[in-house]
Amino acid sequence: MLSPSHDHAPSPLVGIALACSGYSLFAIQDAVVKWLVADYAVPQILFMRSIMIVIVAGIMVRRLRHPSILKSPHRKSLLLRAGLMLAAWMAYYSAARDLGLAEITTMYFSAPIMVVMLSILVLKENVGPMRWLACIGGFAGVVLAANPAEAPSLVPAGMVIFAGFCWAWSTVLVRLVSRTESTLNQMMATSFLFVVACGVMLPWLWKTPDLFGWVLMIGLGFVAAAGQYLLYEGFRHAPASTLAPMEYSGLVWAFFYGYLIWSEVPTPHVVAGAVLIVASSLTLVWWERRQMLLTRRLTA
Repeated sequence: MLSPSHDHAPSPLVGIALACSGYSLFAIQDAVVKWLVADYAVPQILFMRSIMIVIVAGIMVRRLRHPSILKSPHRKSLLLRAGLMLAAWMAYYSAARDLGLAEITTMYFSAPIMVVMLSILVLKENVGPMRWLACIGGFAGVVLAANPAEAPSLVPAGMVIFAGFCWAWSTVLVRLVSRTESTLNQMMATSFLFVVACGVMLPWLWKTPDLFGWVLMIGLGFVAAAGQYLLYEGFRHAPASTLAPMEYSGLVWAFFYGYLIWSEVPTPHVVAGAVLIVASSLTLVWWERRQMLLTRRLTA
């Protein structure tokens, strides 16, 4: 039987690779949801997405014989995290009706700065100058890409910033809970709350999808499940403050899908901001690799 803790030796590079893969799938998730919100209510989309995650995670938990989540010492943290994520997704995807994919993703990336702040206050992590520089550099790229001179509607923008704050808190809780809880148990617990909370709204909001709608909603669930699994596993290998700047890599994917699906052409500001974001992320990867090699030499 597998232990839920999966005690991994710290490996920031593995964590970064897993997180970047997860964020690339989240960009696909965001694009699919933006497509769906034009015809379906956000709670219905979240319900279908979450029930697929519960099914996938539940099957794997049973096969791997993970201990019951009900016996977890972190039940309250899991519940709080699920509530924060529900609030984040509801606000974020509601704003997607009024903002372009690149816009909502850009503003949402205020979250990594919040993660660094919270990792200091809550997790007591040692955030060195290089991690601060990478995070600040990434945020500067976000501001440049957003082009504040052309400010979007304030209400949807405020919803995205609120979603970023909720996501930052949930990210810190992932790091806390991941010390003892399995990735699959976390996925199942969070998505089960989504199913219950969104399910009670369905009698008033349900709209039967057409064939293409069913394909998108079911596919959304599988993409979200894979993205969550990769991200949660990433937090087992690296501190939250290390992975925070990696979230910026999703911005590049958002621009790509925005152009591919809705013909949203990135402006020079967007391109320059994306370059700065990628450069900040690659600098952090180089720094973590350098630190890892130095540590190995000292302990050899």
